Amino acid sequence: METTQSNNNGLLKVIIGVMAGVLALLGYLFMGARNETLELQKSLTSKVEQLSSTQIKLDSISKSLDEKILEVQSLGGNVAELEAVKAQLENDKKKLKTDLSFSVQKYESKIKDYESFLVAKDDDIRKLKEENGMLVAKTQTLETEKQQVIVENAALKTEKEELSSTLTKTVDDFTTKNNDLKRQVTLASAMKAINVQVAALSSKGKERDGGAYKASRIDQLKVSFIMPSNPVAAQNNKDIYVRVLDANGAVVENGNGGIVQVDGKEIGYSFKQSVPFENNDQRVDLVSGKGASYTKGKYSVELYSEGFKIGKGAFEVK
Repeated sequence: METTQSNNNGLLKVIIGVMAGVLALLGYLFMGARNETLELQKSLTSKVEQLSSTQIKLDSISKSLDEKILEVQSLGGNVAELEAVKAQLENDKKKLKTDLSFSVQKYESKIKDYESFLVAKDDDIRKLKEENGMLVAKTQTLETEKQQVIVENAALKTEKEELSSTLTKTVDDFTTKNNDLKRQVTLASAMKAINVQVAALSSKGKERDGGAYKASRIDQLKVSFIMPSNPVAAQNNKDIYVRVLDANGAVVENGNGGIVQVDGKEIGYSFKQSVPFENNDQRVDLVSGKGASYTKGKYSVELYSEGFKIGKGAFEVK
């Protein structure tokens, strides 16, 4: 009985000893884990503070860049470099928000570069202001000189206007006389078309004269006239423009019509033909193209050359 009691006491002591050891081990592990948690918290807190500080610095630099861009623009300078650096900064700010391998040293280096750039730009802005100041001073000097010139020229202006008026009148008189002389020479050298006759040609080329024709028998028109000799006129090819006008004054298109200038105005013509001027009272025959439609009524024919009306004729459609 006493032996059993003694064995039980020994077992109890062993159990108590083991439990004490386990408790001691658990206590040790708890304290270690607690210390690691505290260290991790400290590390995270430091990272957050570093991130926040870096973000604040980048925001401050961004604001400075904005201010410098506005200042340089107001001074008329080039902001391309500033805008490029601002774009890079915004890119760095964007990366900072998702940078899982954040390194304060890396960003501190970037921040120093940005700050150095700002310092350099401050010097550039100072120089730009100095240059602007010199330009303003030069502008003021030029304005003063301008006013002096205006004052000095005030007395000459009236004299100049009087001289200009006299000169203009003289030039205008000379121009008028010269133009009159040119027109007289041109009129003297202009071609004339006399005895203008209009004949109808059938589809087989048969000519009908008399001045009055049935519409069904007019396939083409033949305009004949005499071109008198003119000792003043140049002996060369003359373009003769023929206008066939209906009873309403409308131009009848007949082959190769178009537009020609006469006395500074554009008029339509029905057809044209180039004629060599032989200066020997030559007879000229002009044949129109095909395809014109004629209705009953009286038609007039006008001839133009070298900008002048040189003759006219007429015919009737029954």
